[in-house]
Amino acid sequence: MPQIATALPFGFDFDATTSALIVIDMQRDFIEPGGFGETLGNDVSLLQAIVPTTAALIALCRDTGIPVIHTRECHKPDLSDLPAAKRDRGAPEARIGDPGPMGRILVAGERGADIIQEVYPITGELVIDKPGKGAFYATILSDHLARLGTRTLIFAGVTTEVCVQTTMREANDRGFECVLIEDATESYFPAFKAATLDMIRAQGAIVGWTATFAELKHALNG
Repeated sequence: MPQIATALPFGFDFDATTSALIVIDMQRDFIEPGGFGETLGNDVSLLQAIVPTTAALIALCRDTGIPVIHTRECHKPDLSDLPAAKRDRGAPEARIGDPGPMGRILVAGERGADIIQEVYPITGELVIDKPGKGAFYATILSDHLARLGTRTLIFAGVTTEVCVQTTMREANDRGFECVLIEDATESYFPAFKAATLDMIRAQGAIVGWTATFAELKHALNG
């Protein structure tokens, strides 16, 4: 059984045959210049920096037979799954559902809501459109993982403190063992990422473990 001996807060044992990778919200609106994330005043170059490692992580899982699942945070074109409490906050230049440079912001089927090409899903990989922060809420993720017999979830994507952490906590509550790949996740706010990693592995891995891509690769190839 593979072990990431140097995972934090302590060694992480897992079975690759019952593992799956979940790549959270690597979408154009969050990562590319001109997207929703940038209109909120964020530096998208921080998120762009993890793209090569995330792509390498996906390739590693594909090569080792670990299922890859992708998520997109987006809403129905009629916005019937978008509560006012989510849409009507702050004072951004444009809100979810409004026209943007890549189509209507975070609306399913629009260019900006799609996944960036560098980590794009291949045929057979599940893509989950989720209306919330967590990937288990109002989606088929639980049923899909049950069919796969998944027991361990490997996490990557953006942003660390919002959709990644929310999904990881949801998974922990459902009995999954979880490990977040530190250099395949990022935040617009580096301090938020650091704090999230600390929270995840606090009190004896209260939410899960963290490890680097190199550590995971060594465990799988060793």
